[in-house]
Amino acid sequence: MISERHGEPIGRRRALSPVIDKVLLFTLDDPLYGLPLSHVERVVRAVEITPLPRAPQVVLGVIDAGGMIVPVVDMRLRFRLPAKELDCADRFLIARASARAVALVVDRVIGIREYPEGRIVSAESALPFAEDLRGVVKSEDGLVLIYDLDRFLSLDEARALDGALSGGGA
Repeated sequence: MISERHGEPIGRRRALSPVIDKVLLFTLDDPLYGLPLSHVERVVRAVEITPLPRAPQVVLGVIDAGGMIVPVVDMRLRFRLPAKELDCADRFLIARASARAVALVVDRVIGIREYPEGRIVSAESALPFAEDLRGVVKSEDGLVLIYDLDRFLSLDEARALDGALSGGGA
């Protein structure tokens, strides 16, 4: 769907005003991480997670998010951080990854930051070995790693999750 703003398609960049990339910043322990705001649906308080048999290891289980069953992804395991018990102060980022919504467990949501065009360096040039990174930005808050949720689950993990959600085997 193409929307129009001031008579011009949204996807087209106007030469006079810099494009702003909006990023939702969050923490896991101390480092700053980010997701493109366009992928984030909402932030909710942590709730009890229902285990999901045969789900990939990175999936903690599922939650009911407004009538929608959403898999909960363990960001700490994905980033090789020490495990931590779920705390009532933790937050879930409900975000869209490829064709599905996922809940990402984070310690704290910092807020939304806007970065002018060119401030975010592509992951391919900054950290070519980091496959699930979309970009990196140096900001007043420190170095921020911005993740690409479309590459977050491997193909095998996505298939295993589909099987677990449908009640089938992995």
